[in-house]
Amino acid sequence: MKIAALSDIHSNVFALEAVINDAEKSGVELMLNLGDILYGPIAPKATYDMLKGLNFIAIRGNEDRRIYEATQEEIETNPTMQFIRDDLGDVPLIWLKSLPFDKQINDDIYICHGTPADDSEYLLEDVGTGIPRLRSDRDIVSLLKGQSSPLVICGHTHLPRTVMLESGQLIINPGSVGLPAYTDDKPVFHVMENFSPHASYAVIEENGKSWTIQQLKVPYDYKKAAEEARKHQREDWAHFLTTGRGYKVRG
Repeated sequence: MKIAALSDIHSNVFALEAVINDAEKSGVELMLNLGDILYGPIAPKATYDMLKGLNFIAIRGNEDRRIYEATQEEIETNPTMQFIRDDLGDVPLIWLKSLPFDKQINDDIYICHGTPADDSEYLLEDVGTGIPRLRSDRDIVSLLKGQSSPLVICGHTHLPRTVMLESGQLIINPGSVGLPAYTDDKPVFHVMENFSPHASYAVIEENGKSWTIQQLKVPYDYKKAAEEARKHQREDWAHFLTTGRGYKVRG
């Protein structure tokens, strides 16, 4: 079975279209969507419209929850959230709410956004120093909370990684389709960077009792995505999208 793992689209319909086209050309049989789908100042409704016509298995991410859990105060004080809610309307919100937290695809494959217990926690990276570093096997196993599937696919960090634990368990993060860099201040201020504007996803193919993994970088017209972000006063997102690097506020 040939699987495409997509994560962290973040309303970037331009990157999504390029990735879907690339996956279809490669003969992918199953597409997995790992969450953080519609949050972003680019094209939430167009992204939803593109996805609803495709055969995906999807789960939700922490930013998906953020959309439908937003209070009236957050909507009024966050222009990006206000744009997203206005652009989406009611039906996509119902769809987001219907998505499961995680999913056991079969006996071998399990998917989650962050960790099996928390969609806002990084499974593979420790950012305690402000710089993402790979966790120890022991820490990763602890965060798996007993999830023992041979293949675990996660998202959230936007950093493509393939990690085989000492036990032989394989952990794959396909990176981000739609946002190659970002900054966050939780749990401490940190920067996630891919250093190029390409859209990231992974193709995973079963070969007997092993897996072939391709971590792919797909070119697309990222300037269009950046233009949309700028329309909504998100120069930081425009920088992330065009450079794959963190954004520094210039004084």
